[in-house]
Amino acid sequence: MKITQVRVYRHRLDVLGGRYKMSISAVEQLDSTVVALVTDEGIIGYGEVTPLGSSYQPEHALGARAAIEEMAPHLIGLDPRRTLLVYGVMDNVLNGHNYAKCAIDVACWDATGKAYDERLCDLLGGTKYRAVRSYYGVMPASAAKTAESAKRRENEGYTRLQIKAGGRPLSEDIEAVRAVAAEVDPTAQLLVDPNRGWTGRDAMEFSIACRDIPLSIEQPCRTYSEHKALVGRLHHPLFLDESTTDVSTVIDAITDGVAQGFGMKLSRVGGITPLRAIRDICIHRSIPLTIDDTWGGDITAAATVHMGATVPDHIYEGTWIAQPYTSKSYACLTAPVRPKNGKIPIPKGPGLGVEPDLHAWGEPFATYS
Repeated sequence: MKITQVRVYRHRLDVLGGRYKMSISAVEQLDSTVVALVTDEGIIGYGEVTPLGSSYQPEHALGARAAIEEMAPHLIGLDPRRTLLVYGVMDNVLNGHNYAKCAIDVACWDATGKAYDERLCDLLGGTKYRAVRSYYGVMPASAAKTAESAKRRENEGYTRLQIKAGGRPLSEDIEAVRAVAAEVDPTAQLLVDPNRGWTGRDAMEFSIACRDIPLSIEQPCRTYSEHKALVGRLHHPLFLDESTTDVSTVIDAITDGVAQGFGMKLSRVGGITPLRAIRDICIHRSIPLTIDDTWGGDITAAATVHMGATVPDHIYEGTWIAQPYTSKSYACLTAPVRPKNGKIPIPKGPGLGVEPDLHAWGEPFATYS
């Protein structure tokens, strides 16, 4: 099987309610790039990348499409089932730009699953589950509204609640988290996520103020070195998210004792191929992790759900998908990927189990052959 054509599609994903807010940025609409790898056997593999705006991290939508344009001509004639070889070609052609490589890598895995008539999760080792745990991100608000929102999500079946923080006085974050802890069931998993909006001092003060509350703190500061300076100074486990840009950083964070868990983003590390390696490292070191992405439609959601389904239960913290925060996604012929009672069913069918409605999509943004 050989790649004969690379098609690139562009979609707009609107945020439900008009705005998704984090500590240092906010988005109202997302620019999604979808790659379709067409093969000489009639199989088409799909991948997607949707950066969370242009200030969340260095990734942005225009950069994704420019990087794909740089790599696409070199993919023609390659066998998408040889994922490591395809990745080697991408690395030789273009240094960095993992997020753009992610869309191509996921499309290769989708095509591979279709070629062998196997689900992606089964290609990655198999699963005994029909659905994976999900979790919900509660946006910043007053203490009362944050607690109300967290309780509502708990009633919907979410057992892990991510409380967004940062971008306001630390006292308000402390008040909101304490209100949530008082409202939800004591067995609920709480994770406080400032999205790089705190200083090291903020993280230490928060951890002291909430020392009596079982919770984890995710990516409070901007840089890895800031988090390294917090070793031994927090009363809560520290998860790294935005800092985990590749396999090497994950290894360093474990050996340095910096991270007790990871919020892994599919596009940040470059797709299924590198994320599989990170999964295996975390399995061997018993490090908890989530399997997510920055945003995306059904293609991205399916990829993260399939990977999440292969993570052993004792270290799997769940999978976040953007669907509950998106007012309308792109058209697909298959059932939408969405949470139900706090869990996300694994898509059926070979590969990702997601088939876009290309007739509704119209002409590609770009085509390479």
